[in-house]
Amino acid sequence: MAAKHGSLSINSENIFPIIKKWLYSDHDIFVREMVSNGCDAITKLKKLEVMGEYSFPDDYKAQINVIVNPEEKTLKFIDTGLGMTADEVEEYITQIAFSGATEFLEKYKDKTTDDQMIGHFGLGFYSAFMVADEVHIDTLSYKEGSTAVHWTCDGGTEYDIQDGNKNTVGTEITLFLNEDSLEFSNEYRMREVLEKYCSFMPVNIYLSKANAEQEYETIEESDLRDDDVIVERIHEEAKTEEKENENGEKEIVEVSPAKDKVKINKRPVSLSDTHPLWTKHPNECDDEDYRSFYRKVFLDYKEPLFWIHLNMDYPFNLKGILYFPKINTEYDSIEGTIKLYNNQVFIADNIKEVIPEFLMLLKGVIDCPDLPLNVSRSALQNDGFVQKISEYITKKVADKLTGMCKTDRESYEKYWDDISPFIKFGCIKDQKFSEKMMDYILFKNLDDQYLTLKDCIEKNKKETDESITEETTTEEQDKENKEENSEKEPKKTILYYVTDPVQQSQYINLFKEQGMDAVILRHNIDTAFISHLEQLNQEIRFQRIDADVTDSLKEDAETDEELAKSLTELFRKNLNKEKLEVKVEKLKNENLSAMMTLSEDSRRMQEMMKMYNMYGMDPNMFGGDETLVLNANHPLVQFVVEHQDSQKVPIICEQLYDLAMLSHKQLSPEEMTRFVNRSNEIMMMLTDMKA
Repeated sequence: MAAKHGSLSINSENIFPIIKKWLYSDHDIFVREMVSNGCDAITKLKKLEVMGEYSFPDDYKAQINVIVNPEEKTLKFIDTGLGMTADEVEEYITQIAFSGATEFLEKYKDKTTDDQMIGHFGLGFYSAFMVADEVHIDTLSYKEGSTAVHWTCDGGTEYDIQDGNKNTVGTEITLFLNEDSLEFSNEYRMREVLEKYCSFMPVNIYLSKANAEQEYETIEESDLRDDDVIVERIHEEAKTEEKENENGEKEIVEVSPAKDKVKINKRPVSLSDTHPLWTKHPNECDDEDYRSFYRKVFLDYKEPLFWIHLNMDYPFNLKGILYFPKINTEYDSIEGTIKLYNNQVFIADNIKEVIPEFLMLLKGVIDCPDLPLNVSRSALQNDGFVQKISEYITKKVADKLTGMCKTDRESYEKYWDDISPFIKFGCIKDQKFSEKMMDYILFKNLDDQYLTLKDCIEKNKKETDESITEETTTEEQDKENKEENSEKEPKKTILYYVTDPVQQSQYINLFKEQGMDAVILRHNIDTAFISHLEQLNQEIRFQRIDADVTDSLKEDAETDEELAKSLTELFRKNLNKEKLEVKVEKLKNENLSAMMTLSEDSRRMQEMMKMYNMYGMDPNMFGGDETLVLNANHPLVQFVVEHQDSQKVPIICEQLYDLAMLSHKQLSPEEMTRFVNRSNEIMMMLTDMKA
């Protein structure tokens, strides 16, 4: 055909610079677009072959070759797809945003349903101009009698098209990189980008460097493949060694037999796994397949706990695998990665419209060809369909977890400490998920037993009933109690909990002595989660075991208000704490001298302030500070009561306070230093070495 010069068909004169510079947030995404277009062209050609409109040559290979050339500052994408005629180049390339894939599907929608089109040749093609000053296209259509086409554009709205010299069906795109994008002519950088976007494309992708020296390998002739090119035949003679036999005689022994080998061009390795694990049926995959895929995709050396294989064809097409990772909650940040694909083309990580927020703590891949992507495939268009996908994923996760709890409780309990942050976060964020999971939330008690919320409530009621004294009351007293209780709100069931079994061991021992139990809640999310449970169930109240001295720990005796007032003044004076709250109780455990309590509401408010970095505010504005509880049955407290004028009282007051605080929370560095020095001083006094 005669050479032709023309202008790109653009509706707005300013849209082309926008496409080149701002359509895509990441400039390296042009690689995805180039490769996707190549995959699209190959998929189309396969469809035509299936329908009998084209026959593959005997040596046909469906593949895309990416060739970097740092010397010439170019980058090539060569596919073996159906190619284009001159008219098709003008229609699909020069009319920006025209979708060849859309037209192709419309034309053949009644003839075949295999393999979706993944490329949008037209708009995606122009992403090349984000990194290139000039782009060339050399293409030859599959249609019989077609002439090769050569098309060039220097990044403006002008282009040139003429006959080309390509002699194989397919398309070759050459990018002449601009000075700011020369990194993409580097083989290692291009490999990194291809692995990021194209690791699971449905076509083999090969990367090579232009003019690179050919590599060879030697293999046994019996291992030859049909497409291996023999460079040299090699016959290896048998190898022998002199060895002693059982009789001590030396003899020649053959250690390697003679072999016929060949030297061939080194086989290229595809960068694309064309049949990733999520495209297979779960019955085709074993545990090692899932673990291997997890290591490959997420580079995580810790094995996942378990996984969920999603495989749905109706009412929408969705496949994927979600992994519950092993989390070291003390050191690891709980942050996962959900990779979203569209027909094996990587779209983005953690798209919140598709992946429920709480599931972003997991790791996995989701492939949904039906996603309503925008023209750049970098975001989702608003669509109620997307919400249905999100709800489906949530439902499948809930079904997997509840099913495991019902049928394999042992494994569920084994995994619980690791998966509980995910589940609790999900319950807080998603009402439907919360409703499904509520009966399958577990709590570990002080005996390392796992209980449901219902179990905890029943156990608490049983312990409460058993702790009631056997003293009888008169009928009048019973009547008065009933009348008094009827005027009050229903009494809530108190569920006690521990956040640090080591720090709070003193309180735990007190509970165990009285046959009481508590659950262990040591994760950051637990404060928000128990508030969530209290909102759903108004009859329960969670309380940390050091929030108050429960009646079960005290003797039935009235508090001496005068004594409490006297000791409060004494401790405030000796500790120099004017606002210190002091209580005097007769505890059943006579070995415990003092303990510290902090109201549940005050603690939760303080923890919320820390969570939201509200350090500039005074925690005391939301309630009092800690309360020092003194055991009137302990000899040290009795000594202080009886010898308030003694010189030993100040040091005893300080020591009692710090001992109580140590079982409640960590001392500051300054407080710990004073405590250690004071302890040494007390021991010296005991040895009579110091007056």
